Amino acid sequence: VQFVESGGGLVQPGGSLRLSCAASGFTFKRSAMTWFRQAPGKERELVATITVSAGISTKYADSVRGRFTISRDDAVNAVYLQMDNLKPEDTAVYYCNRGWAMALENWGQGTQVTVSS
Repeated sequence: VQFVESGGGLVQPGGSLRLSCAASGFTFKRSAMTWFRQAPGKERELVATITVSAGISTKYADSVRGRFTISRDDAVNAVYLQMDNLKPEDTAVYYCNRGWAMALENWGQGTQVTVSS
């Protein structure tokens, strides 16, 4: 199982980024997927989760609801996180993993998001 996260970077407050996660090694279309993040000195936390495409459902952390949108493309085994109206407190390393609101596999390298003026 492998996750390759990308799309992070430095952005000013109020800006947007779109993160991508390429997944392999399991049956992606049958798996819920979740984005997590870990800020310096803090524990890793759930950001957003999405069910399988048949009967799709999503769930967000209160801190990002209304600003972030999780989506998936089963044709290319990828999950995305559109992040709008970014705030400095969104600064963290972002990871994806298999599971509904949980991490069932080992972690990838993550992608760094820094929100700063």
